[in-house]
Amino acid sequence: MNDLLDFEALKVTIASPEQIRAWSFGEVTKPETINYRTLKPEKDGLFAENIFGPTKDYECYCGKYKRIRYRGVICDKCGVEVTQSKVRRERMGHINLAAPVAHNWYVKGAPSKLSLTLDLSLKNLEAVIYFASYLAVDVDTKLQTQAYEKLEKDLAAKKSVLQENLNKSIASLETELKKQLAGLKKGSKGQGSEHSELEAADLELTTKQEIQRLRDGVVTAESQLEQIYKAVADLVKSINFMRVLSEDEYLKLYEYGVADFLTVGMGAGGLLEVLKKIDMDKLSASLREEVRKSTGQRHIKATKRLRAVEGMRGSNALPEWMIIQTLPVIPPDLRPMVQLPGGRFATSDLNDLYRRVINRNNRLKRLIDLGAPEIILRNEKRMLQEAVDALIDSNLKTTRRGAGGGHVLRSLSDMLRGKQGRFRQNLLGKRVDYSGRSVIVVGPQLRLDQVGLPREMALEMFKPFVLREVIGRGLAANIKGAKNILEMRPAEVWDILEDVTKGHPVLINRAPTLHRLGIQAFYPVLIALSATPFLAPRDEVKYSKTESPWR
Repeated sequence: MNDLLDFEALKVTIASPEQIRAWSFGEVTKPETINYRTLKPEKDGLFAENIFGPTKDYECYCGKYKRIRYRGVICDKCGVEVTQSKVRRERMGHINLAAPVAHNWYVKGAPSKLSLTLDLSLKNLEAVIYFASYLAVDVDTKLQTQAYEKLEKDLAAKKSVLQENLNKSIASLETELKKQLAGLKKGSKGQGSEHSELEAADLELTTKQEIQRLRDGVVTAESQLEQIYKAVADLVKSINFMRVLSEDEYLKLYEYGVADFLTVGMGAGGLLEVLKKIDMDKLSASLREEVRKSTGQRHIKATKRLRAVEGMRGSNALPEWMIIQTLPVIPPDLRPMVQLPGGRFATSDLNDLYRRVINRNNRLKRLIDLGAPEIILRNEKRMLQEAVDALIDSNLKTTRRGAGGGHVLRSLSDMLRGKQGRFRQNLLGKRVDYSGRSVIVVGPQLRLDQVGLPREMALEMFKPFVLREVIGRGLAANIKGAKNILEMRPAEVWDILEDVTKGHPVLINRAPTLHRLGIQAFYPVLIALSATPFLAPRDEVKYSKTESPWR
C-alpha cells in the first residue's frame, strides 16, 4: 500500500503490444456477453469469468470451488480463479487483431503524429490506411534501372512492329495495284487507250493516298506510344521509398510489367513495415540539421516533426507502437450490463463497439484461412480499421457510428472527454462534503494567519487525508475499515488529525464575497466545541476547570 501512496507524478505513454499482453488475463475471442437463459457470462466472451474473474466472491463459474479456503485456486473444469469479485474492476483482456490497425489519435489528432513521423500529408496517410492508395515500402534501385531500360526496349520493339506492319501493308497495296494495272492493260485492248490511262492514274492516286494514310497512322501511333511510355518511365523514375501510389498508377506499372522493382503495402500493415525501418536517432539528427539550415515553412515543418520525434524518444516509445496489433479490453465492471425490471438489459455502449470489433476480426481471420481474394480481404481490413476507430474515438470520424434507432455510441474517448467525462465529472468534480459553515467569533489568542476550527468540523473537512493516514499507519486495511475507525473516534484519530492539519491551510469565505479579500487562507488551530456559560443551567452544559468557552 505504501508503494501506491509514494508517487510524485503519472506519466502517460504509448503501450507496446507486449505490455498490453502483460496486462491482459486472457484473449477475448467471442462477441457474446452473458447467456440470457442462465444469466451467466459466456466463456471467452466480453464478460468471461475465466478472463476477468468470478462474479461472486470466492466461487468459480461451475461451482466446484466455493468459499475463501480455496482462495487462489484455478478451477480445472471452468478455468476461473477463486478470488474476490472486485478484481473484475481491475483485470483486463485483449484481442489479437488479424490485421494491424492504426491508432485513431495518432492519425487524426492535431497535429497528426503519424503524419509528422512519416512526412506524409494527412490526405495521403488516410488514403493508405483506408485502402485507397498504395505505399512503397521497399524500392530496389538496380531493378528500377532495369525496369526503365525495359520500357525503352519495349517502346523500340513496338515501334519496330508498327514499321514492319506498315511495310507489309504498303507492299500488299503495291502488289494489288500492279495486279489491277495489269488487268487494265489486258482489258483495254481494242478499246480507247485514253480511258484505261485515266483509270490507271486514278488507281495509282488512290493507292498513294492509302499508303500516306497508313504512314500518318503509324506516326500518330508512335507518338501516342512515346507519350504513354514516357509517362510510365517518368513514374518509374519518380518512385522512391514511401512514395504514395494511386491504384491506377500501380496497375499501370503492373500492366507494363515493370512493378517487380517495387514492394507496396496498403492499410496499417504497410505503415507498420515502414515504421519498423525508421531509426529514430538518425531521424532526430537529420531533423535537427534541417531546423538549423532551413527557413520559412520548411523550418516550421521540420520543427514540428522534430518535436514529435523527440517526444517519442523521450518516452522510449517505438514508432510502430502507433499501429495497434493487440487491442486491450477494459475490465467488465467499467462497462457494465444491468438487468432492468422488465427482463431487458441495459448495457454500456462500449460493449456494442467491442462486439463489432470482435465480429469483424473473427470474420477476417476466417477469410484469411479460406484464402479469400485480396479485394475481399482488403475490404474486411478497412471495416476492421473503422470498427477500432469507432471504439477509440468516434468524434474523429466524419460519420459517427450509431446503434439502431439513431443512438450515437459513446467511444472510449467520449467516456473521458468533456464536462460529462471521467476526469471532470468523476475525478475532479465529485460531490463531497469536506466543507463547513459557521458563525465567526473573536479569537484574540490567534495569530493573523490562524483560524480556530472545531475538532469535529476539522475531522469532516480533512476526512480524505485522515483516511489515507489511517491506512498508511496500518490501523486499517482498506477504506471501509478506516471509516469504521473514524466512527469510533479513538485517540489515534485525533493525533492523526493534528498531524494532517499542520501545513494545510483552509479557505475562509465571508459572504457576501464582493472582492478577492472576501476569501482568505488560514492555518487551522483545533479547538473544542464550546458554548457560552449562560446556557449551562438550562441545557446542563458542564465545563471542567481547565475549559473556557471563549477559546
